[in-house]
Amino acid sequence: MENLDIIVLGISFACLLFIGVPVAYSVGMASLLTLFINIDIYPSLSTIAQRMATGLDSFSLLAIPFFVLAGQIMNQGGIAKRLIAFAKVLVGSLPGGLAYVNIIGAMLFGAISGSAMAAVSAIGGTIGSQMEKEGYSKEFSAAVNITSSTTGLVIPPSNILIIYSLASGGVSIAALFLAGYLPGLLMGLSLMIVTAIYAKIKKYPRGTKTTFKAFVNSFLKAIPSLLLLVVVIGGIIAGIFTATEASGIAVLYALILSIFYKELDSDKLKAIALNTITTTTVVTLLIACSMSMSWVMAYENIPQAVTNGLLSLSNKPIIILLLINILLLVVGIFMDMTPAVLIFTPIFLPIVTNIGINPIHFGVIMVMNLCIGLCTPPVGSVLFVGMGIANVSLSKVLKPLTPLFIIMITVLLLVSYFPQISLWLPSLFEN
Repeated sequence: MENLDIIVLGISFACLLFIGVPVAYSVGMASLLTLFINIDIYPSLSTIAQRMATGLDSFSLLAIPFFVLAGQIMNQGGIAKRLIAFAKVLVGSLPGGLAYVNIIGAMLFGAISGSAMAAVSAIGGTIGSQMEKEGYSKEFSAAVNITSSTTGLVIPPSNILIIYSLASGGVSIAALFLAGYLPGLLMGLSLMIVTAIYAKIKKYPRGTKTTFKAFVNSFLKAIPSLLLLVVVIGGIIAGIFTATEASGIAVLYALILSIFYKELDSDKLKAIALNTITTTTVVTLLIACSMSMSWVMAYENIPQAVTNGLLSLSNKPIIILLLINILLLVVGIFMDMTPAVLIFTPIFLPIVTNIGINPIHFGVIMVMNLCIGLCTPPVGSVLFVGMGIANVSLSKVLKPLTPLFIIMITVLLLVSYFPQISLWLPSLFEN
């Protein structure tokens, strides 16, 4: 019966996606069809509805709309502009400097906003035209912008790490945030190394050398924006407030800072509110439907069946991690991050804990895997937004994307097999 459940769930979900049904509806309908195997229609309908409602009954989930709102305010309120200016004085004078500016700017803005979509839009829209004017190819600029924008999903505060905490049954959000720092920075540094090699081969220009006075001036302007990270993450780690409370503080801080910069008006605030509501609604529906699917899988013992199947192939952590990484990379190609985390965490987490892998470490591995999926066709949302901003076709952007993909997968494997990269910082704050 378990095999039949897996077949019905997998085939119905794949078919619904293939015919163009939105992901959230595909998840919910596939869950319902699977439940029909063992339960009558009306109890199945009421059960799915109940599980969708109870799946959203979580205080931690309140952090998501607040962090989305904070990211929108920062995007429109002049904060992104100042972070980019600071990144430019740091590395803009190096050969291919604007490409490094793109990466560092995306890391800073993505970390503060917690959104890859916000980062690819804000940084790409600002840096892309400048790179083109200075002789960079549009496809290379787009490739750098697309891949670097995902680093902010690993560097905290990160909405997707909060969702993983929910899906895992309560892994510490503070520990997950700490665990994301070094892998995220390593990913950004690796992208910069590949970019440096590419820039040298293509002989991309060196930016204007920055004076010490300009550096100090830019740094002073960026300090209020950078302090947001210190306030939010420092407060969570110190136990002053929870991640949800921190998200509210982030909104208040960003709003006050944007008003101080005098870059927010009533029209922008209306657009910010509308974008926040739209984004939050989509994410919330995905979470509700994905939580119902997670419950159906648990009810039908699907995670246990998958666990037994994988462990029957091998009980060596190296092999199991490699298989899970491959599966998650494939999942990321066809599915957005939020439903992927909510659906596959209950499946894979029992497997990795069974072979002694820390749930915090696995959370970072999962997010890094799915970040790569955001940059890959046919579903990669960040890929298509980045292409749209740069006005380039998929066929042209794939060539410069390939070496960046390779280095991202290399870093993923390093983090997977050297757990201290993600676990060292959390270990320093253990009681």
